[in-house]
Amino acid sequence: MHYALDIRTFLFSHYFYTGLRIATGVVGLTMLVFNMADMQTTMTVFLGALCTSLMDLPSPLRHKFNEMLAGVLLCTLVMLVISLCAPIHWLVSVAMVLVSFLASMMVVYGKKTLPLQFAALMVMTLSMENSVPVDEAFLHAGFFLAGGLGYLTYSMIVSYFLRRRVKQQVLAEALFELARYLRIKADFYDVRSDLQTQFTTLVRQQIVLADKLQASRDLVLRDMHTKQDGLLVHVHLGMLELYEQVLSTHADYALLRSHFGDSDVIIFLRDLANKTAEDIESIAYAVTRKRVSTPTVNYKAELRAVQYEMQQLQQDNLAGHIPDEAITVLRVTYNKILDIIELISQLHLATQTPIDAIPILPGSDMTPFLTQQKYKAGLLIANLRWQSPIFRFAIRVALAVSTGLWIAAHLPYMSHGYWIVLTIVIILKPNFSSTKQRMSDRLIGTIIGCLLTALILRFVHDPMGLLAVLFIASVAAPAFTYVKYRYTAIAASVQILMLLNLLLPAGHHSVVSERLIDTIIGVAIATIFSYVLPSWEYRDLPRLLKNVLHASHRYIKASRDMLEGKVGDDFFYRVCRKGFMDSLSALISAQVRMMDEPISKQRAVREINRFVVQNYLVAAHIAALRILLRRHAEGLPRDPVNKLIEQTYQNATAHLLHAQGILAGPGGAAAAAATVPVEEVVPAGPLAETAAAEDIAPAIQPDVAEWSGWHTFRRRSALLDNDLQEIVAQTGAIESILRKAEAA
Repeated sequence: MHYALDIRTFLFSHYFYTGLRIATGVVGLTMLVFNMADMQTTMTVFLGALCTSLMDLPSPLRHKFNEMLAGVLLCTLVMLVISLCAPIHWLVSVAMVLVSFLASMMVVYGKKTLPLQFAALMVMTLSMENSVPVDEAFLHAGFFLAGGLGYLTYSMIVSYFLRRRVKQQVLAEALFELARYLRIKADFYDVRSDLQTQFTTLVRQQIVLADKLQASRDLVLRDMHTKQDGLLVHVHLGMLELYEQVLSTHADYALLRSHFGDSDVIIFLRDLANKTAEDIESIAYAVTRKRVSTPTVNYKAELRAVQYEMQQLQQDNLAGHIPDEAITVLRVTYNKILDIIELISQLHLATQTPIDAIPILPGSDMTPFLTQQKYKAGLLIANLRWQSPIFRFAIRVALAVSTGLWIAAHLPYMSHGYWIVLTIVIILKPNFSSTKQRMSDRLIGTIIGCLLTALILRFVHDPMGLLAVLFIASVAAPAFTYVKYRYTAIAASVQILMLLNLLLPAGHHSVVSERLIDTIIGVAIATIFSYVLPSWEYRDLPRLLKNVLHASHRYIKASRDMLEGKVGDDFFYRVCRKGFMDSLSALISAQVRMMDEPISKQRAVREINRFVVQNYLVAAHIAALRILLRRHAEGLPRDPVNKLIEQTYQNATAHLLHAQGILAGPGGAAAAAATVPVEEVVPAGPLAETAAAEDIAPAIQPDVAEWSGWHTFRRRSALLDNDLQEIVAQTGAIESILRKAEAA
């Protein structure tokens, strides 16, 4: 369950704060104008404020101002154009189709433009019946602009005073998702759970966590002026350090289960992992409530139990009942959980002491870690081609709107036909998966919202009571947009119908019934057109796979330089790790969307899932190697260790080049393999772990064997090599399936 759906956390989340801010601004401005102007002017001002509020998302203040101002100006222009064309029926239809196409093309600039696209389409739809003289069209556009600028001013003032509060809320959300990530990891120690299913769940959570970590970076690492800002930076950096430690805790779970599945020790490890998640949640709770965090979770019982069990198992090991390798894996896993507990305690301390941000980040340029939004005309022009998914989406929306307009023109209640078009633009999204989800949510949400509104209007007649319902609906509509859209659909239906009833009390029963009919018609049109000029996800898989392999190669190279001590800090390593995780998240997202598409359009689902898991394990092994060198720094034999690192990197390069060559087509694999000397490449195919270790490790020297981390380091290197070989195998399987599908 999403953390914001829990009432304990929802009321302190940025989702609720955003909904409350938007409702106060939109409803307050509307009621203020209603006391001074007529209903048509009030509705125009309301529409301006509502469209502007769609861009009111958690962002740095400068970005928020630019985005909201762009929304105000664009939507005002759209309203003016549609209002001027409204007296001529055919001309307004042409204008709406053109606006639908151009607004949908804006999606090429990324998900941040989705609210802007929808705002433009919404004001277009609600202005289609605004048939007024030319001078009044400019007047109404002016009222719309005033409503938008009024809300923009209000929002910027409120956001300025709550800027640090938003940082805390976004940071806390990332902590909650990290805690959920740990709970999934805890289930690996439950012998009743399927390992492959758990890996799939874990990798899916990786997408969510990566997104929340990026949102935290974008806010926390900007505008650092006070010691309270420094405190949040300190907590954020501690969270990233904890995340890498958690990532490195990947163990040979099959080995642990096979040897300790009947032992209590694996149950205690699971309980320890769940307690660490609970501890992180307590920090997140404290951050959302602007409090210092103090440890409340006690690990003593589980730690003592694990230590006792390990002593008993060690005796069994001496008796020859349990192999050394299994005991080593168990001990390493336990030690890493201890490290996680220590980092969590440091995270508690980080919430307690305000600190200057500059000493934490001395001279570091955070730009590579922050989202950089660029709006270049060349990108838009480059996508004006038939092969572009965004171009096909824009045509799809324009055709669906045209159909909706034609049907609305033939309905007996033409005055409310715009609801059909509004339903279409709400549902149709750039990918089939999002469209499919919006279909059911919009239909069910509107039906519930209309019935709920009819029930409220049947029993509540006091204007203050109706106004209270309107306010609650105005809070809920934006609050659940990114959490549970069905709730947003319910609240938005209640919001619009209640507003119409307050401003124009007569005839609300017919409006409710017409909304239901219009919604069903709009959903039917959107459903049909979701299959028109589709961009199925499997077509983009080769590009996404190549991106992952390139990012993986870059990440491993940066890891080699850091592990060998060739660089003074880990800045470039972190940049490359972020790039690798971003590319992996893009592939996982495409796979998840593909699973919502018709079965006939799904390709290599099992193989892609395996490819993703193996790449995730590569990141886990590299993080483990880094932490291992840090833990066993004493007596580190640098030359032999660097030789092993170099050999591992050469083998990794060979495997990744081989995989890239497979995707390059016939002859590509051979050309890629030719770039690496044959003697450097470990033969492909499943290898025993010990055999792989012997292949990639230099001969053991006496001083090397005495180093405490040598055995574990060799083992991790061998596991990394095996996973890279599996990546090559899965790349070949995926390429074969895609090639056959294209030929069919």
